[in-house]
Amino acid sequence: MVGRRARKRGDRSTRIRCRLLSLATVFLLFFAHRAQAVDINVFAAASLTEAFGQLARLAEHRHPGWHIDLQFAGSQQLAMQIEQGAPAAVFASADERWMRYLGDRGLLAGEPQDFAHNRLVVIVPKANPARIEHIEDLARPGIKLVLGAAAVPVGRYSRDVLDNLSGTAPFGPGYREHVLRNVVSEEQEVKGVVAKVELGEADAGIVYGSDVTAKVAGAVRILPIPGAQNVTATYPIAVVKNTPDLEAARAFVALVLSQEGQQVLGSHGLIPASVR
Repeated sequence: MVGRRARKRGDRSTRIRCRLLSLATVFLLFFAHRAQAVDINVFAAASLTEAFGQLARLAEHRHPGWHIDLQFAGSQQLAMQIEQGAPAAVFASADERWMRYLGDRGLLAGEPQDFAHNRLVVIVPKANPARIEHIEDLARPGIKLVLGAAAVPVGRYSRDVLDNLSGTAPFGPGYREHVLRNVVSEEQEVKGVVAKVELGEADAGIVYGSDVTAKVAGAVRILPIPGAQNVTATYPIAVVKNTPDLEAARAFVALVLSQEGQQVLGSHGLIPASVR
């Protein structure tokens, strides 16, 4: 009888120890998971919205505990925010100028790397009320044209295209000036140009080819820019200095530069860096 009671007490003690061990294991796993949780703030040019959205989902799936916080805007806006202390871990710019701006101020952790390219197109609303059939029509008086502001990469590239077209047949030497007279709005990011044309608030706009997504394509028509006069936009990426999780930021950049990352970019209309 005494032996039976002793065994019961022993069994009960064993069960208690097992439960305590199980609870301890759960707590250890929980805190281990919490220790692996990483927030990565990625500041990326607005033209990367769709591509980087997919890359962020891929990174989070591969790294449980990662959270990619994407901030999209004009590259000039993002660079200024980073300069003012915004907590960015990665910066992906639509041109080299704003990446160089941060590099010159010692705000990058290492050398930027080019990861994609883009080309420009003219878009008009599907209904095309201004009857724009060719890009030389952009110089016609009364056309309502929307461009990116000169400080915005797409705005600078657009003006470079106008420079390249001016003086060539059939555009003539005054083409750039005549087109710029028709500008009714200068946007701070390329998505603003797209939106105004989509909504019929402008007769035409100059955007990146990758901005004509499947959704946008139903609302606009594309007028190609001659290849010899078009420009190639170069997109660099870099880790920002003093980011709290340097290795995670570098891992995200590595994903963008990887073969898989390049395929994702290509699927969204960008030109992978190796294909230019």
